[in-house]
Amino acid sequence: MKTIGLIGGMSWESSLEYYRIINETVQRKLGGFHSAQSLMYSGDFAVIEDCQHQGRWQDAAGLLADAARKLEKGGADFLVICANTMHKVVPEVQKHIKIPILHIADVTARAIKERGLRIVGLLGTRYTMEEDFYKDRLVQKHGLEVIIPGEKDRELIHNLLYDQIRLGDIDQAARNTFKKTIDDLASEGAEGIILGCTEIFLFVKQEDYKIPLFDTTRIHAEAAAEFALEENP
Repeated sequence: MKTIGLIGGMSWESSLEYYRIINETVQRKLGGFHSAQSLMYSGDFAVIEDCQHQGRWQDAAGLLADAARKLEKGGADFLVICANTMHKVVPEVQKHIKIPILHIADVTARAIKERGLRIVGLLGTRYTMEEDFYKDRLVQKHGLEVIIPGEKDRELIHNLLYDQIRLGDIDQAARNTFKKTIDDLASEGAEGIILGCTEIFLFVKQEDYKIPLFDTTRIHAEAAAEFALEENP
C-alpha cells in the first residue's frame, strides 16, 4: 500500500471528510482492520485565504510547496491537495517534489465520463469557476463541455463559500441560492453538476436533486484510496 500525503486545513472540515472517506474505502476494499497509510499536513487556512484574496498566489504556492516537501520527506508516495481552488498552484508545487500530485479535476472528469456525461455545470469559488486552471483542464484534457453560472450568481456563490459555509453558518437562504443556481445550470443544458469546492457537500445533497451531483471531496478521497492500493508498475 502506498502512503498518501494529504495537504489539508482548507478547510479542516473537508480535511476531516477526506480522512474518513479514505479510510472507509481502504477498509471496504481490504476488509478486517485495514486502514490507509497516510500523513497529513494541515495548515492555517486564514493565512491561505489572505493570500487568495490579495492575489498573492506565489506566496500561497510557497506555503503548499513547503507542506509538500515535508510530506515527501516524511515518506508520502503521492500527494492529495484537499481543496479545489488550491489546484491553481499545482504546477508550481510539483516543481519542488518528485512524487506525483493526484489532480482533483482529473479524477472528477473520470467519474463524469464513467456516467456517460459530457456537459457539466461547475460550482465553486470565483477562482475555480472563472479561471483556466480548472475549466481548461476539464475541457482540453478530458473533452468535457463546462457551463458556469452568470456573473451575479458566481459572485453570490463565491461570497457564500467564504462568508457562511467555511464559518459553519449555513442558512436556508444559502441553500436556496445553490438550488436556484443548479436548476439554472440544468436548464442551460448541464447533464451533471460538479461541486467544485470541498465544502459544498456539507449542505448540497444528491437526494434533493434529480440531476447528478459530482462531490469532488468524495471523488478525490476515494480515488486517493484506490491509487494507494494499486500495485506499483
